[in-house]
Amino acid sequence: MKTLTKELWMDVPKRRQIISIHNDVENLVAESGVQDGMVLVNAMHITASVFINDNEPGLHADYDRWLEELVPFDAGTDPATGGYLHNRTGEDNADAHHKRQIMGREVVVAITNGRLHLGPWEHIFYYEFDGRRRKRVLVKVIGE
Repeated sequence: MKTLTKELWMDVPKRRQIISIHNDVENLVAESGVQDGMVLVNAMHITASVFINDNEPGLHADYDRWLEELVPFDAGTDPATGGYLHNRTGEDNADAHHKRQIMGREVVVAITNGRLHLGPWEHIFYYEFDGRRRKRVLVKVIGE
């Protein structure tokens, strides 16, 4: 069995941002030499997500708007006025934790013939909800 474990590091200048990591994951699968197996792609931060969907800017804007409607940013600490209890810890990112729960933590993708086995429009993204600093993603490839 072959394995490869790498971390992708990136600077995320915005508080919320969707970043394509698809090519990076494809390159690591190729580097691994695995022909038949799986790749795990995992956000290493509790305020971020990895997801698969269409690489279309309108859809990404829709996600951002939808998530903000569901769990709006509010740096306050008083739930009676819309704030979050978590923000009493000195953070202002309670909304980011909730958004991550909605979008998910990781994806697992099959590898067939040395390539990601995805549908025609599927693309891998990192979604940051509390950025403005350096972030990382774990990529673990396992197979034969």
